Amino acid sequence: MTERTFSIIKPDATRRNLTGKIIDRLETSGLRIVAQKRMWLSQKQAEGFYAVHKERPFFHDLVKFMTSGPVVVQVLEGANAVAKYREIMGATDPKKANPGTIRKDFAESIEANSVHGSDSAENAAIEIRYFFADTEVVG
Repeated sequence: MTERTFSIIKPDATRRNLTGKIIDRLETSGLRIVAQKRMWLSQKQAEGFYAVHKERPFFHDLVKFMTSGPVVVQVLEGANAVAKYREIMGATDPKKANPGTIRKDFAESIEANSVHGSDSAENAAIEIRYFFADTEVVG
């Protein structure tokens, strides 16, 4: 089933010029980028995007990290895109990620783990709408 998912290439990865390497992995795996933009999140944008974590102890550090440099937000499309991208990303903790995954190969730490990906098709739709107008997603 063709579906869409949302991706962020995080500040630790853009700072180290890994955007192209990460995009190559996405496209090589069969995912298509149907929307993409590079941006620097404001504190308000980051707080809104991560509002689900507002009561968690790591919230402020997460917002600070996500506003520390540019990110690349993307809409990915493909067969079972949510599951496929999560497999390509690897476990949140890079020490537990499988060899060959983005996080195993590029993450600096559990916090600076290079990429974000939606955990469900429902959340993907919400996250995509947070950053992209319908006219910006071109299949």
